[in-house]
Amino acid sequence: MADIKTFHLPDLGEGLPDATIVEWHVKEGDYIKLDAPLCSMETAKAVVDVPSPYTGTVKKLHGAPGDIIETGAALADFEPDPNAKQRAEAEATGHHHGPKKAEAPAPAPAPAPAAKAATADREDEGTVVGAMVSGSHVHVEQASSVGGVKAVPAVRALAKKLKVDITRVRGTGTDGVVTMQDVKDAAANGSAALGAAPARAVPASAGRHLAPELPEPGAAPSRTPVSQAGKAVRTAPPSVQASGQPEQLKGVRRNMARVMAEAHANVVPTTLVDDADLHAWIGKQDITARLIRSIVAACKAVPALNAWFDGKNLTRTLHPHVDIGIAVDTEDGLFVPALRNADVLDGAGIRAAIKRLRTSVEDRSIPASELSGYTISLSNFGMFAGRYATPVVVPPTVAIIGAGKLCHDVVAVMGGIEVHRRMPISLTFDHRAATGGEAARFLKALLDDLAMPN
Repeated sequence: MADIKTFHLPDLGEGLPDATIVEWHVKEGDYIKLDAPLCSMETAKAVVDVPSPYTGTVKKLHGAPGDIIETGAALADFEPDPNAKQRAEAEATGHHHGPKKAEAPAPAPAPAPAAKAATADREDEGTVVGAMVSGSHVHVEQASSVGGVKAVPAVRALAKKLKVDITRVRGTGTDGVVTMQDVKDAAANGSAALGAAPARAVPASAGRHLAPELPEPGAAPSRTPVSQAGKAVRTAPPSVQASGQPEQLKGVRRNMARVMAEAHANVVPTTLVDDADLHAWIGKQDITARLIRSIVAACKAVPALNAWFDGKNLTRTLHPHVDIGIAVDTEDGLFVPALRNADVLDGAGIRAAIKRLRTSVEDRSIPASELSGYTISLSNFGMFAGRYATPVVVPPTVAIIGAGKLCHDVVAVMGGIEVHRRMPISLTFDHRAATGGEAARFLKALLDDLAMPN
């Protein structure tokens, strides 16, 4: 009887309980070599290739593209090739490949100081909208050649999302690697639509087809509130068929839902709002860079809000440096990359760092280390709409600043009125870790810096 091995979904180094199948690189019955790409999986941070743990025949795939697989659950069954070299059972791979333990393990001896330090380094290694415990293994996306096409998993996922046949996309990257921009260009010009057959030239002398020609389909009929008889078209609420099936949250959105629910359950939020008067600004200013500078000034004036708070042990950690988590909205969900060392960057450095972070978020190449460990957060929602907000404080941070839409307000001045450009500012803080007075002084320091001419 053949020796069948079951491969369980490993911990992909994200500290998350599951991942979504994006694409299988093999099918049942295929022969695969050790460490060859088995499938692409989407987590809350990236799309990564999962390598095969065996050389042999794929007997069963436990799931289809779009399915969510829990960490430790069966992913694929293999019949290892007895004549091929396999990885030793005890050889470390950087992942835990076994199923989840049903019971907690017995207490272990106290770790050595070096082990304690290593554990401490792992306590906050990354998430999209919050800090969660994870392993220390870092996955670097590398272009793999599947189907004769060289591309990283994130590019393959984007091609599938945009309905682009990646096998028909000309790669402009190094060694012919297909890039994000290649896929976006192909989607824009329609040169590699999924399922479309290559155009074939038809000789001018070719005869007409004998089948009758059908008229071109017209535009879909528009919806109206009444029928042709003048009666209401629908009087019942939308059914499941009319409104669509419930959609399972995956990847970034799935993690966002978990983190926001946890934050809502554990934080005691309080919000203060006010308007920053920008009337004294001289010349053109980089608004985001000025916001960052003002947050840094406020953190130096009132360190209580540039801190982490441990609600279980009731401990507070004040930070001498300022790492600002900047909320980045994407179609896939919310990312919060960290702008490191904001307190020592000038305006040009801030702009360059933000551009780099946004680009790496958009192409899903941002490493996990840049999605965690920030000391305070900023949500610049006013880029779209809205004056004031109550943004969510995600533990262990203590505060988040919300910047609203710039507006021109009539303000009273000595001897009359003037029209000033102002920016609405919202400050939400965890009232367990900071007092109302500290929050108010922080907000004042931020407003005072924003009001400066330069």
